Amino acid sequence: MPIAQVITPRQENVGGQPILRPLPSAQCRNVGPFVFFDYILPHEYPPGHGMNIHQHPHIGLSTLTYLFEGELLHKDSLGSEERVVPGAVSWMTAGREIAHIERTPSYLMQAGSRLHGLQVWLAMPRDHEADEPSYYYFEPDELPSHDEAGVRITLVAGHGFRLISPVPVLSPTLYAVIDMAAGSSLLIPDEHAERAVFLLEGDARLGSGPVDPHTLVVLEEGAEMTLSSGLGARLALVGGAALDGPRRMNWNFVASDPALIERARARWAVGDWPQVSGETGRVELPGPARRS
Repeated sequence: MPIAQVITPRQENVGGQPILRPLPSAQCRNVGPFVFFDYILPHEYPPGHGMNIHQHPHIGLSTLTYLFEGELLHKDSLGSEERVVPGAVSWMTAGREIAHIERTPSYLMQAGSRLHGLQVWLAMPRDHEADEPSYYYFEPDELPSHDEAGVRITLVAGHGFRLISPVPVLSPTLYAVIDMAAGSSLLIPDEHAERAVFLLEGDARLGSGPVDPHTLVVLEEGAEMTLSSGLGARLALVGGAALDGPRRMNWNFVASDPALIERARARWAVGDWPQVSGETGRVELPGPARRS
C-alpha cells in the first residue's frame, strides 16, 4: 500500500487564530525535517481585532510562514521587522536562541482583515542546533514555480520537480504548494525519502483513493503516486530526508538532547533571554516539561 498513514489534525486556537495541527501527532512525530505543521484556517477579524502572539522563545528549529490571505508582522530579537504578505516566505532559524512576535499589523487591526495560510517548523540537524540565529524574507516573485497541464507548483522551500527554492534549508527538504485545475493530474516522484500531502481545499485523489480534506496523507518511502483533481484543488506537499535521530519537543523548543530543553526553559523562566526591541508583553513558560 503506497499510503503509510492518514492523520486527522486536532483543532486549536493560537493568539486568537483557529488552526488545524496534524503534526506532531501520536501516529507521526515528523515527516522529513517537518516536526510541526499548522494550517491557519481562513478567519475573518472585525475592526479592532487580529492575531497577537507576544514574544516567545525558540531553540533548535526553523519556522516558515507562508500566507494565502492577510498579513502578519514579524519582529525578533535580532532586530528583524517584516510585514509578511501572501505568497512570501518568512524564514526564521532559531539555532541556540531567539525570541519573536507575530501579530496582525496595526493598520489591518483597525480596518479588519482575513487571515489564511500555513506555518511549519523544521528541526535543525544536530550539528547545527547551536548555530547563531538568523532571519530571511523572500518576496513572492523570488520563489520558483512551474505551470503545466493545469497544475501550478510553487516551490516554497527545498528542492523538487526540477525547482530549487532560495530558502536556506539545512537538510534535504521538500515544501511545495500545488494548485490544480479541474481535471488535472500530477505524478509525485520518489525523489525524497519522506513525503506527505495535505489537502487545503477542493477535491483530490491519490491513485484510486480520495483524499479527505484537511488530512495529512503520509506516503510510503519509494512510492510514486499520481495526484488528481476532478473539480480543482490546492494542496501542500512536504517532506525530505529522514531526521538524523529523534527529537524532543516541549512548548516552543526542539532539541536532540533533553538537557538543551531544560536549560532553555530555565533561562526563559528567569528572563535570561534576548528580547524583542520595543516589546514588553511575553508568553510565560507553561507547566513542567513533558517528554516527547
